[in-house]
Amino acid sequence: MEKFTVQPTEVMKRYRFIAVVGASKNPEKEANTVPAYLQQRGYIIVPVNPTADVVLGQKTYPTLADIPEETAKKIEVVDVFRPSAELPQVARQVAEMKKRTGRPFVFWGQLGLENEEAKKILADAGVDYVMDKCMRIEHRVAEGWK
Repeated sequence: MEKFTVQPTEVMKRYRFIAVVGASKNPEKEANTVPAYLQQRGYIIVPVNPTADVVLGQKTYPTLADIPEETAKKIEVVDVFRPSAELPQVARQVAEMKKRTGRPFVFWGQLGLENEEAKKILADAGVDYVMDKCMRIEHRVAEGWK
């Protein structure tokens, strides 16, 4: 299967409301610096991490299912910072969320993350996906940075 069903730069241009699964409190980690970069550029970040209460100044939820309905209905992209082996589990949560709220539109597996089972789950649920791409890099491409 392809690495993505929608152009990564289009996702960056079109959508602004992002749930970040695996968002980190640790400013040394990409799971903190990438969402911080996006937040600084006007994206709305909803952190998902079972071991943190607050990440990047935002209330953090243990799982996607724990995000309140009114917020869940706004989420356009789920950005994932978890090991590739965990992508099917997250994809199932995304499929469930899509059934419940009609969202998200896109599942995004960060650079280095890809899983064929997750792609099938997402395709069956009608959720576009991007795998093995960094949102920060794709935002820069979308903005015309070299």
